[in-house]
Amino acid sequence: MSGVEPYVTTDDFPVVEQKRIYEAVKRIQDFTMALMALVLLSPLWLLFALIIKLTSSGPAIYKQTEALGRYGRRITMYKFRTMYADMDNAHHKEAIAKFVQGEHLDTIQKDGQKLRVYKITRDPRVTSVGRILRKSGLDEIPQLVNVLRGELSIVGPRPPLVYEYELYSKEHGRRLEVLPGITGLYQVTARSQVPFEKMVEIDMDYIRRRSYWLDLKIILMTPWVLLTGMGAY
Repeated sequence: MSGVEPYVTTDDFPVVEQKRIYEAVKRIQDFTMALMALVLLSPLWLLFALIIKLTSSGPAIYKQTEALGRYGRRITMYKFRTMYADMDNAHHKEAIAKFVQGEHLDTIQKDGQKLRVYKITRDPRVTSVGRILRKSGLDEIPQLVNVLRGELSIVGPRPPLVYEYELYSKEHGRRLEVLPGITGLYQVTARSQVPFEKMVEIDMDYIRRRSYWLDLKIILMTPWVLLTGMGAY
């Protein structure tokens, strides 16, 4: 699938045109933050890459070529590799289909209660180091390169994959009227804890209310979410 026909256009959503100053300033902030994080903490990122290489075969950086950016444009998204090399994605495709259809993917015990989880929690494809990186959210650090390239923002709805996007209704596709982000309102409030339709509702709430202050609030909330492992498995 070399090109994806987007559901979303700027003509459909004139609100995008009303946020030009905000988006211009946000782009400068995104670029500055991403560059500083990559440069100042580069020894740490190199250490993570070395650990990945020493503990399992394959490249340290995984290139996700089926990710979609703003208006459904295809992008290559970077992550620290958390799975064994050359794993099949059929299991993930099946899980995504269930998620979009409103099904939960697993249950966990918490405080004596069974809670529904809308994410794969026991994926045999994930390495032991990969589990730590995923739980801490550190596997997504290489996506700062996508931020530098203008394909992602620091804050925004999470980017879907092609086979997820193909299951979207037009309303679902409205998530892509803004740049996807590394973190976002859904990620810091309901990560893996609510069904798909609620996730879309949260993302659309962010899109309607997005501002410098809301972005700052989400950025400040993100470290706590990562430290506590909320919604991470």
